[in-house]
Amino acid sequence: MPWFPEFTSAVELARRQTQAAGKADPVAQYFAALNKGDTHALETVWPGEVVIYDPRAGEVRGHRQLRRFVNDNRWLLTERHARIETVASTSADGRAVVELVAHLAGDGPEVAWPIAVVAESPDDSSVVFRTYCSQWPVDGRHHVRPPILKPGPVHPGDVVGRYQDALAAGDADAIVSTFTPDGYYREPIGPHDAHRGAGELRSFFTTRFSGGGIGVESCVVTDDGIRCALEFNFVRWGSRDLTPQAGIGIYERGPDGLLAAARVYDDVEPPPG
Repeated sequence: MPWFPEFTSAVELARRQTQAAGKADPVAQYFAALNKGDTHALETVWPGEVVIYDPRAGEVRGHRQLRRFVNDNRWLLTERHARIETVASTSADGRAVVELVAHLAGDGPEVAWPIAVVAESPDDSSVVFRTYCSQWPVDGRHHVRPPILKPGPVHPGDVVGRYQDALAAGDADAIVSTFTPDGYYREPIGPHDAHRGAGELRSFFTTRFSGGGIGVESCVVTDDGIRCALEFNFVRWGSRDLTPQAGIGIYERGPDGLLAAARVYDDVEPPPG
């Protein structure tokens, strides 16, 4: 059967092409698996351990749990006729951070659900996906999200570091000064909750800091020089210590080195006044 070696070579070539494409854009492949409800391509690229940290499902580890998780999420995405829009991506130090908006349809108006996914490969055959978002757009509730990562020694520099220092101090003027004149801050619950320009930013942060500053523990920084993605644990709001909760902030620099945008993905509920 002279065709058999050629067939085998073609299958191996297809497998290698699938692996190359998946490793080049792991988050796109991850969402393709969720949309199709099919983990085959994902498992072909990552035959070792696949770990997912998901706000709704918690920790998903191993191929059997992966298949169950993908099947469950496919139902959610298809039931709500989800349409995925990519906002931005940041890559550095072997990590890829992709920001998305899932547009969910239903009986009422369309809902825009901001999501950030971090993909990190500890070795050639394994991958870890960490997903950050607020569940408020989906079910109208905040959910306490345990930490995923331990605090690290990293602290972002330049304008992102100044932003974090102003956040911890509860200094509205200082934090506004880190933005460009047309810069904006987007809340985790959706694109409609964005505050743009010095006036809106000052009003927002003055209210946000009414009880004091906000404390976060830096865990991992992914910085490509334009965008800085900071994975953190949210631990304090004003004078109140909170149950540590996982989140990520994406800080996008403008040409002048100030922040053109700050987009945050967490599910922290403000403490009662």
